[in-house]
Amino acid sequence: MEKASQAIFTGTVSGASHRLYNEDLAPARERRWTTYSLLSMWMSDVHSIGTYTFAAGLFFLGLTGWEVLVAEIIGAFVVMYLANMTGVAGTKLGVPYPVLSRISFGVFGGNVPALIRGVIAIFWYGIQTYLSSVAVVAILLLIFPDMKSMMGTTFLGLSAPGWIGFLFLWALQFFIFNYGMEFIRKFDNFCGPVVYAMMLILIGWIAFKAGGKIDIGASPVKVSSGQAIVQFFSAISLVIAYFSTIILNVSDFTRFSPSVKTTKRGNFWGLPVNFTAFSLASVVITAGTITVFGKAITDPVLLIQRVDNPFFLIVGALVFIIATMGVNIVANLVSPAYDFANVAPKRINFRRGAMITSVLSVVVMPWQVYANPIAVNYFLGGLGAFLGPIFAIIIVDYYLIKHGKINVQDLYQEGADHAYWYTKGYHMKAFAAFLIGVVITVPLALLPAFSAVAAFSWPIGVLVTGVVYRVLMPNRSLVKSDAAVTDAH
Repeated sequence: MEKASQAIFTGTVSGASHRLYNEDLAPARERRWTTYSLLSMWMSDVHSIGTYTFAAGLFFLGLTGWEVLVAEIIGAFVVMYLANMTGVAGTKLGVPYPVLSRISFGVFGGNVPALIRGVIAIFWYGIQTYLSSVAVVAILLLIFPDMKSMMGTTFLGLSAPGWIGFLFLWALQFFIFNYGMEFIRKFDNFCGPVVYAMMLILIGWIAFKAGGKIDIGASPVKVSSGQAIVQFFSAISLVIAYFSTIILNVSDFTRFSPSVKTTKRGNFWGLPVNFTAFSLASVVITAGTITVFGKAITDPVLLIQRVDNPFFLIVGALVFIIATMGVNIVANLVSPAYDFANVAPKRINFRRGAMITSVLSVVVMPWQVYANPIAVNYFLGGLGAFLGPIFAIIIVDYYLIKHGKINVQDLYQEGADHAYWYTKGYHMKAFAAFLIGVVITVPLALLPAFSAVAAFSWPIGVLVTGVVYRVLMPNRSLVKSDAAVTDAH
């Protein structure tokens, strides 16, 4: 049982506006997500081809394996601390990220940060589906060699087997998602352990090929001691930025946690412990590829293809397909489903939000985006620069301005007599701070002149925006009623 100082909202919402409320956006009633459920959610988010490549790719900053590992551990602890901030708020209020953003941006203004997160998720959902479909195509070509003749036939830039693989995974993910959050919880519980089994097999295989001579003190890139120090802190910042999307919307999951203690335990096991273990495996395997192949191979699918065993190739590809579906559903489908539902709750529920996301993920032709480094770096990187300022405003407002005293009822109600109405549903001071933060973070993230500090754009955005918003806001809570108020202390 939670202490009074850690009150969790379990009431009902009365008098809610149809423009702000539906059952999916309402405070969670059923709280079945245990510590292991949250650990599994983080495993699904971490255990992906993208995270493996990211963790292994830090080698190319000029760091040794040990330095990469230490940077990743430090980064994971920082991410845990940040995720606890938004995650605990989600647990206490029982609300998803779009509703949480209403507290600081206004009941209608909350749509802006929600849609920014949603647009990023659409593109990454499509890209992750496409990357995973490459493994599907590899299996198809292995089983049906005659399909190689179809690779030259393309439509909208994707080959016929490519379309088959992409649409297969697209449909499979939607099928899983269509069963709701409880089924997603069970799917996540399955994904994490399966990936660890494959990682252990890869470690054993690479250790055997290397004759046990794996030196994680090696680095494929040589830099000076001064550069190494800068790169070390860059690696920490990159770890934080890598998780910046899920840090923002982790309340989509922790809202189903029964207690703050459960949320914090799940985040601890899922981030410092799990991410460190996965990163260690990635670093060891990548270091082994330097010994065996004379160069670092950071893509696990390419590494699996080096194994001269069709059965192992198929099993390995299937495991990473499962892993990618796990991270895609957790990081890139749940969030926009809520985000779109938040725009028009009367017409769009959780499942319809997911359907919109799925359809748009095909429309944006993610294989074209991924093949264009300019599109990836400038469009997605530019959108990512918006996340730090959003996070800063939500956290400063919740903890420093309102001190966690939130009227949950008012999050679903219109009118000037409600706490989060501000100016016709929009909080202009929040948007002013947001624009100031974006003016700074977007150039830092995108302009070549600032490439030396680009890795630090997220924390810089958080710091600048947080300070600006704190200066703009009075030191008092804006809660206008004591009804249905939760206390963060």
